[in-house]
Amino acid sequence: MALTRVFYEDWQMECCGTPFAVGDEVAWPLAVHGDGERGEDPGYGAGARVENHADVGQETLGRVHAIELVHQEHVVLTDPRAAERLDRAPDPDAESEGALLLPSPYQMEAVPGAWTLEPVTACPKWFRSEEPGRGPGPHRIRRTQGALVTLDVTGVRDIPAEESGTTPEEPGDRH
Repeated sequence: MALTRVFYEDWQMECCGTPFAVGDEVAWPLAVHGDGERGEDPGYGAGARVENHADVGQETLGRVHAIELVHQEHVVLTDPRAAERLDRAPDPDAESEGALLLPSPYQMEAVPGAWTLEPVTACPKWFRSEEPGRGPGPHRIRRTQGALVTLDVTGVRDIPAEESGTTPEEPGDRH
């Protein structure tokens, strides 16, 4: 059929994805980029994205033609007061009655247009990313946002109700 560019976000893969490689046959629930659901999602040149957490109703079938990891640069700003509070907080691994949840001392903003593609033969389950430094000034880090996949689409099929998280209507449930 046709080659289609699909963005597979890191958190979608890490949450409930299955790693894949070039040449693999896949069946993914896809959503079109720019459908208004994701706000500022850049898409990195893809026309669709894998959407494991919404009821899209169909899976797109295809063979993986190419995979590129998407690395995005971010500017990191550190709030030194929040970092100090984090340093003074009790050890979260220590057994204690109440968990203490503190806000992150880091604010990250993607640098527009500052992303690169790395060709790979297989998509990992877990993505590596630089961690923010403890320094007080702004600095840049590179985070892997996911995989940009060239998919040779071979078809589409409906997702059975039991797989999509919905339950089929009982005969007496119709209004």
